[in-house]
Amino acid sequence: MTEEKQKFIELLAESGAVQFGDFTAKSGRKTPFFINTGKLMYGDQLDLLSRMYAQTYVENIGRESRLLFGPAYKGITLIAVTAAALYRQYGVRAPICFNRKEKKDHGEGGVFVGKIPEEGDRIVIVEDVITVGTAIRESLNLMKEHGKGRVEAVIISVDRLEKGQGAESALAELGREFGIRIFPIVTIREVVAHLHNREINGKVYLDDATYEKILAYWKIYGVEA
Repeated sequence: MTEEKQKFIELLAESGAVQFGDFTAKSGRKTPFFINTGKLMYGDQLDLLSRMYAQTYVENIGRESRLLFGPAYKGITLIAVTAAALYRQYGVRAPICFNRKEKKDHGEGGVFVGKIPEEGDRIVIVEDVITVGTAIRESLNLMKEHGKGRVEAVIISVDRLEKGQGAESALAELGREFGIRIFPIVTIREVVAHLHNREINGKVYLDDATYEKILAYWKIYGVEA
């Protein structure tokens, strides 16, 4: 694992963007870990986050411009900082678009803000995490109903590496169903391996007891990288 990824994982832990305990995901699953990039709220944190998203974009998609779509609300921050980092680091001038939670019926109207998807646009969705794919499916259906262009990839902060609606991984299901590629900055197994019994600034975020809960969860829902 690269040093940058290690720093990113430690940032997730220290900021509370990754937490260990007892949680209920949007999918309804009871999970021993929870990921929420909305916890990254300071400039230095967003700087590292944006650089990691931009790096993942360039490593997997290249330096061609794509329309970045961020599902409201957390995705709005993600596309803004990612677009800025792409230009700052790599000279990639990518437009952004996000959706309104409620369709606006006055002014310019519509459900989208920013660059409205047009025919020929190739779109990259920027999200924080995928569990079973519910939120991503909502975004893809929104694009199909109200927009144009083609979604070709999704970039996420952490791949939870767990089953989707069937026996295969959520990412594999989405890729097959919608013909898209999904690229994570890190995987949950990398996060767990790096944090397990590691002291970061005097604190251990993942002890043996919680580690055992995670292993038990993976036996039910986990998939290999």
